[in-house]
Amino acid sequence: MQALLQASIDLPLLHRGKVRDIFAIDESTMLMVTTDRLSAFDVVFDQPIPQKGAVLTSVANYWFDKTEHIIPNHLTGITLEDVLSKSEAEQLEGRAIVVKKLRPIAVEAVVRGYLIGSGWKEYQATGSVCSIELPSDLQLAQQLASPLYTPSSKAAVGEHDVNISFEETENMLGAELANRVKEVSLSIYQFAAEHAFARGVIIADTKFEFGLDEAGQLTLMDEVLTPDSSRFWAKDSYQVGHSPKSYDKQIIRDYLETLDWGKTPPAPTLPDEILQKTAAKYQEVKSILCT
Repeated sequence: MQALLQASIDLPLLHRGKVRDIFAIDESTMLMVTTDRLSAFDVVFDQPIPQKGAVLTSVANYWFDKTEHIIPNHLTGITLEDVLSKSEAEQLEGRAIVVKKLRPIAVEAVVRGYLIGSGWKEYQATGSVCSIELPSDLQLAQQLASPLYTPSSKAAVGEHDVNISFEETENMLGAELANRVKEVSLSIYQFAAEHAFARGVIIADTKFEFGLDEAGQLTLMDEVLTPDSSRFWAKDSYQVGHSPKSYDKQIIRDYLETLDWGKTPPAPTLPDEILQKTAAKYQEVKSILCT
């Protein structure tokens, strides 16, 4: 499979995000293409991660199927051959899906099960995570007594997401919908965390995106529980007090932290070895989880 940085097909382009290209099909469906583009620190790079789009699509579809008992999702079951030419369908096989056209909810639903990343930095400074007070004796990478729901605003390409309070989501969405998003997000995380743990993987944190269908029904969309939207750790090497190695682009983030780079465009050039190691991590977690 050749690397794909940008999809080019005979359908109207609706949106080009950090990783996904969205095309219009008709009034009720869209084509979502997951490219091999790399986004780190909210900057999109010119270099692809080999086969990343296919891995993300496969993992997301696996979880969409597994979580259908909790919430409906955006999958339609319509094949690429139904909406594309033969050559286009062959080009995008394994990395594109036909999805329902939904009204997106302008909140990223973040769930944290462990104290790591920006949450750990905030906890060190304030004793809280997203203004949620926590016990004073927690360590790096420690599992929280119960998962935290810490929503954020959805930023445009090149901009940073901003953490918001649950009260702010109530003001944005209304209390009923805000509570439904929180409840479903925690339910999906709890189910997935147990499912992954049984396979040797810890889901430290993750984020979900939702939309409303024509009937106003809350629907899971975009991607779910992929190495791009989640922090996956190997259970057998996990230790409280140490920063675990992740099955994702952490290799790239760690490399970028060694550079004198302001985390703004233009992105620096990455060594091929770093890209190949990252691709191997994506493939590894897919083979572990999707069984």
